[in-house]
Amino acid sequence: MNAKTKLFFAALSLGTLPLAQAQAIDFEDYGRVTRVTPVTEQINRPRQECRTEYVQVQQPQERGVGGSILGGILGAAVGSQVGGGHGKTAATAAGAIAGAVIGDRTQNANAQPGAVQEQAVKQCRMVDAYETRTTGYNVEYDYRGRNYTNFMSYDPGQRIRLRVNVEPMNN
Repeated sequence: MNAKTKLFFAALSLGTLPLAQAQAIDFEDYGRVTRVTPVTEQINRPRQECRTEYVQVQQPQERGVGGSILGGILGAAVGSQVGGGHGKTAATAAGAIAGAVIGDRTQNANAQPGAVQEQAVKQCRMVDAYETRTTGYNVEYDYRGRNYTNFMSYDPGQRIRLRVNVEPMNN
């Protein structure tokens, strides 16, 4: 190769050097993670809470009906002896009613109250149930002596993968 050709290639390479420097250069590198802080939010998910309580329930007393029936019959018989015509019918009806009431009270006067029984009662209510959910991480890292902070969706561990973009400054 002669001197003229060498000079041409040298000039060509020097002329393309600023063009190459004007383009950005991307490469990957790693930074050292110095702190990871989880970013969380509170979410309320209400839920139903139930429990069973046992309460004492008074059972209705057992009432006999024989006294009412017998009293009604006797009252009707006595009432039919009074008056005549429509008055007799009214007296019979009044006697039956009065006899039934008197017969019921007489029979059930000494009736014992019903038994007490335990009954299960289910009680439910809505309660707030908060849960903490991690939405991401604030990551602080060091790259070549400078500190940076970035929000990430995951915890990167002890080192963080970086895309480095180098380009010349415009004056």
